[in-house]
Amino acid sequence: MAEEQVPKVTQDAEKKKRVVVAPPCPPSVSTGYVILRGVLQGLVGGSMDESTVSLMQPTFIKENAPTGKFSINLGKKLGSCQLDLPESKDGEDELWEALDVALARVISENKSISVFSMPKDEALSAYGPGILNAAILKKTPATLPLASIDGIVLCVPPSVPYASTGSIRKIAIDRSQSNITCGKKARKAEISVKFEVEDADGEQTVSAASDAPTNAEAIKSLRANKIRIEEGKSLVKDEEEAAPAHAVPAETTEQKDEEMVVNAWEVKGKIDYSKLVDKFGSTLIDETLMKRIEAATVGKGHVDKIHRFLRRGIFFSHRDMNSLLDNIEKGKPMYLYTGRGPSSSSMHLGHLIPFLFTKWLQDAFQVPLVIQMTDDEKFLFKGGYTQEEGDNLNHFASLTMQNARDIIACDFDYDKTFLFSDLDYVGRMYPNIVRIWKAVTTNTVNGIFGFDGTSNIGKIAFPAIQAAPSFASSFPVVLGANRDSPDCCLIPCAIDQDPYFRMTRDIAHKMVSRDHGLGGKPALIHSKFFPPLQGAAGKMSASDTNSAIFLTDTPEDIERKIRSFAFSGGQETKKLQEELGANLEADVSYQWLKFFLEDDELLEKIGKDYGSGSGEYWSTGRVKDKLIEVLKDLVAAHQERRSKISDDDVRKWMAERCISVAK
Repeated sequence: MAEEQVPKVTQDAEKKKRVVVAPPCPPSVSTGYVILRGVLQGLVGGSMDESTVSLMQPTFIKENAPTGKFSINLGKKLGSCQLDLPESKDGEDELWEALDVALARVISENKSISVFSMPKDEALSAYGPGILNAAILKKTPATLPLASIDGIVLCVPPSVPYASTGSIRKIAIDRSQSNITCGKKARKAEISVKFEVEDADGEQTVSAASDAPTNAEAIKSLRANKIRIEEGKSLVKDEEEAAPAHAVPAETTEQKDEEMVVNAWEVKGKIDYSKLVDKFGSTLIDETLMKRIEAATVGKGHVDKIHRFLRRGIFFSHRDMNSLLDNIEKGKPMYLYTGRGPSSSSMHLGHLIPFLFTKWLQDAFQVPLVIQMTDDEKFLFKGGYTQEEGDNLNHFASLTMQNARDIIACDFDYDKTFLFSDLDYVGRMYPNIVRIWKAVTTNTVNGIFGFDGTSNIGKIAFPAIQAAPSFASSFPVVLGANRDSPDCCLIPCAIDQDPYFRMTRDIAHKMVSRDHGLGGKPALIHSKFFPPLQGAAGKMSASDTNSAIFLTDTPEDIERKIRSFAFSGGQETKKLQEELGANLEADVSYQWLKFFLEDDELLEKIGKDYGSGSGEYWSTGRVKDKLIEVLKDLVAAHQERRSKISDDDVRKWMAERCISVAK
């Protein structure tokens, strides 16, 4: 029997009924698009009213990966934006690099992404057509979905994005499929971008519907042809010549002096170390003392040379170092004591300074070391309590374990190192703590530390706990010591910790036998402060993530923070830089190289070039490049050592055991 033929009219009707439904845009791609659209427009200073953004190509469908591609038309020739789009390959590279840094910063700041809906006519009247993309300029739905990041972007997203910028780990620009079109002969000024998104760890949530944004000034800024992303400021060309790569704008190259404040709880202002030494009553390390330290260390063959922190005056002040060396020459034992208050899960480079130097001291003098973790102090000063969850003492105890791994990764000698938590070890020290409490009046403590009637009693009691490890008898097993032991103590620390030990030294004679070489007083060697990224004054803080490089930062984090936030002492333009050179004292990148670059000759060359505006390291960008290289190597090596340290390893280092060198 012949096969029945389906009429052609019926076939055509069936085809018309078929509807191909494209997969929805993943929230990660939508989030990347929203962030990238706003950051790119803000980087070049393009008004959203005068820019036309294309529909995002759903490359995520074909590539089966969280990717997308879109373009921004910024007008004619070099663009209607504040920044003239670059025509050279070098200029394009600078723009892409600045975009990478800006994206990483916005993601790290974990900014909120709000979504809301609004009738089309009302939205266009309030915000203008710049919220749309080319695909819906002519045909828009009656109600528009909108996404907003305050001060960065306001637009129609491809789909509902995540709730915050920190929900993704990274937006990677594929430069091979991205391009910049511009020039006097070009028909348009356009930036096309292909990107891929990497989610952050853990489960992410999409943004919930909220009210329309009310920050009129932030919305107004999006509609102006003005750079509003800080990384874009380094790309603006001067009328005569280009500014040094990644230099801080002129208006920020001079910092307003702030009154110096240095105490056990606060450090701020421009630090005058000569005045500080006079105020505290310590003594500057002079050439004679340096030679004695060298003779007692390098001269004994234990280390090759004096540590760079001493060579460069970073450890600059002391108490009783000469007397300590007298005792060492007489064969009397000594030990090192330093510590850490665990306030964050990761230490930053500023925290690393005393431990790097203490590691050298341990090797140089071949002596035992005790490291106090003041988890009790952090709870007393920063702890909290809620009726629902109780107090957070255990939180600070857990931070001790995390910070201990960073400390152990500094490569101390296990056989000569005891690391302890106050919460665990205080019982051993308690007899000495009681003696210190008896010897020090409340008025003395209040006068030194500024306590008053509102301070909890733990704060007033704590200084004695930090003082107790200064006496060897606090370690009857670890150092095999008692009150008659002759062991002298050396404490390397930042100079803001000196008040604790001035109090300790005042009552030290009551804690030891009469023939103790230093009268029981601990010797101290003080360091200068490690400056925050935003300016070479005060000290770095763990509470401001953009003021610090953390030991858990990725290479991308390190580069972004240095390029975006490291305060520059360079001049505004190349011409001025060549005429005047940089202010090395104000320049954070140069100051950090003094801490971490081992090569003295190279440091001298960098200072000479940068300070004169000539040579290989003439500009801010060149100096930052060198610092980034040094820090990436330093942090990567630290992370590798840290990765091999388990919680069980930490417990071994914290186990009470004898570390005393044969006397």
